[in-house]
Amino acid sequence: MASVTALVLDRPQRWDNAFDSEMTPEMVARLLQLAPFRDMKAENFPKRLALSDILQHDVRIRRFDKDEIVVREGDYGTSAFMIMSGKVRVVLGNLPASVLGRREPTRKGIFRVLAQIFTSRKEPESFRPSQLKQDSRVAARKGQNDEVKVFLQDVPRILDENKTAILEPGEFFGEIAALSRMPRTATVFADTDETELLEIRWQGLRDLMRYDNGLHEHIDAIYRKRALAAALREIPFFRQLTDSELQQVMAQTEFGTYGEYDWSGEYKRLAQSGSGSQKPEAVIAAEGDYPNGVVIIRAGFGRLSQKFGNGNRTLNYLGAGQAYGFEEIAHNWQNPKAPVALQHSLRVIGYTHVLIVPTAVMESIVLPTLPKRLMPDPVVERVDREIVAPEPVDAAAKIGADTLEFLTENRFFNGTASMVIDLDRCTRCDDCVRACSTAHDNNPRFLRHGPSNGNIMVANACMHCVDPVCMIGCPTGAIHRDAFGGQVVINPITCIGCRACYNNCPYDAIRMVEIRDTSGEFMVDQDMKPISKATKCDLCVEQMTGPACERACPHGALKRVNLNELDAFAKWLKR
Repeated sequence: MASVTALVLDRPQRWDNAFDSEMTPEMVARLLQLAPFRDMKAENFPKRLALSDILQHDVRIRRFDKDEIVVREGDYGTSAFMIMSGKVRVVLGNLPASVLGRREPTRKGIFRVLAQIFTSRKEPESFRPSQLKQDSRVAARKGQNDEVKVFLQDVPRILDENKTAILEPGEFFGEIAALSRMPRTATVFADTDETELLEIRWQGLRDLMRYDNGLHEHIDAIYRKRALAAALREIPFFRQLTDSELQQVMAQTEFGTYGEYDWSGEYKRLAQSGSGSQKPEAVIAAEGDYPNGVVIIRAGFGRLSQKFGNGNRTLNYLGAGQAYGFEEIAHNWQNPKAPVALQHSLRVIGYTHVLIVPTAVMESIVLPTLPKRLMPDPVVERVDREIVAPEPVDAAAKIGADTLEFLTENRFFNGTASMVIDLDRCTRCDDCVRACSTAHDNNPRFLRHGPSNGNIMVANACMHCVDPVCMIGCPTGAIHRDAFGGQVVINPITCIGCRACYNNCPYDAIRMVEIRDTSGEFMVDQDMKPISKATKCDLCVEQMTGPACERACPHGALKRVNLNELDAFAKWLKR
């Protein structure tokens, strides 16, 4: 019998990687003298998560000079900031895209579309110097530890054209984006030289809130004030509530975060190591339990599963804006003498941020006001699941259990425009690649290969994710969502080749390329090193006709698919 060698990996620990390896005990002691940390009770923190350890490993001190940008509106971040000294200014209006390091949204006219067939450059990834010229209202310089700092050069004009607000020492900003994984809602820049900011990564912020009621209540109040009402109004069964009723619901809504915020790093590491094993998924709510409340996915994803034999069968996955437990609670409210338990389990895939509206609130405020047309059908408990018809939520019945498991295990449901190829129809003619190249000045933006299951392959092309982890940590704002359609795009003008997006992408959909001038010579920096930039599929955002790859396929084998809409995917599979 052939021997089997197990793949052994080091089990990751909470503080394997400190946020700043140069944090010293003296710096921690200084933080403990500042509010709010000096008012926190160290005895409330467990030994394994001591307050001083959190400050040692989960924070870093950053310094900004006047007019240097700290965060940009629309960026994704994993950390919050507290002002230690100096001041910052929050821009309450919308700054021009080019000031934020982004490209202005444009569409090619019909003549430019036709001309691109004949005017493609001979050398790939080549630029004219004028194409890499940055907006004169911003500039970049290297700061501490070669960190790239982008600063504004025309602040008086910004102040003249936008409302702004000043934040002073002790105040926080960025906490909602850090905890809920939502885009940052404002641009913030330093208003004084040598402004000191304490940056707290999300794990540390979560634990500080968990063991300090003061900070918890402060962040909780901000969340309820700035984000909760809009989030609840997006859910159909809350839309009929009056403002007063919604305020009552908001007051009792709870927040929860599960899983690992930086799941993409672990997922990518395991995928590259060839190991299919991952950490057991945390359970948010279990099948058979009493429904304590409606769980609304605010960010991330959850796996909906049902017991089957000795294991569990995946039925579907839930993304942002979808609810769990509503049907059971509505059933029990209408049929108090025949209550049912939760019919499915909800597990965390990677990271999930949820809102939980307690059952009592649903029964007393929401359900009595709900129109009949929004009331779900009574729940029918299934005794023998092997012989009954599949449930409406059972996506496996639509696309096949293997395909659903393939999408779930590879976390492809993150994609809103995944490149799916039917290998039975694909003749490998490469018309899709050539069309992509023509639409991008002789620079194809994807590679026609990727993971496959049966006759279905998901190519390594940007999927324009719901949760774009590639956008976390870009120092210049070069990778961002397009203002027109929300596609994830890269501005080559402000990309500095730092590889942050390349390293973050869990799907190998971003490439680093060395750029050339129009004569074909590689561009180099002052040290004569080649200049690299990140590149990827932009979904032909400048083309009026949409993705060239899909349009060029002569056999209908390639489709850009929103894998959050499995009905459309199922229809395409059965075409």
